[in-house]
Amino acid sequence: QVQLVESGGGLVQAGGSLRLSCAASGRTFSTYAMGWFRQAPGKEREFVAYINWSGVGIYYADSVKGRFTISRDNAKNTVYLQMNSLKPEDTAVYYCAAPSGGLGGTYFQSQWYNYWGQGTQVTVSS
Repeated sequence: QVQLVESGGGLVQAGGSLRLSCAASGRTFSTYAMGWFRQAPGKEREFVAYINWSGVGIYYADSVKGRFTISRDNAKNTVYLQMNSLKPEDTAVYYCAAPSGGLGGTYFQSQWYNYWGQGTQVTVSS
């Protein structure tokens, strides 16, 4: 079992920055990958970023590439999402998630993640 708790959301003006954190507990953190997803009102949950167990394998959605950075600190059992140059369309509830097994090429599909945090709201004003 894995428990995940996000923090760091808030209200920011367009062009601003936020850093989200996701603290994990339960299974040994350094043994599994992590993902960030987001869901805007009236829209489906969408992939944002992925990081493998070591932090070497990283992928981003095209919509955030160059603006967001995912990282992890295995000593602190925490994964981060640094969000820069925020846009109003980034407004959503952001979730961190963990799989129970390997993801392979399915890292961007939410149905393969078994554990989810409660979400943190990010609102970007124009």
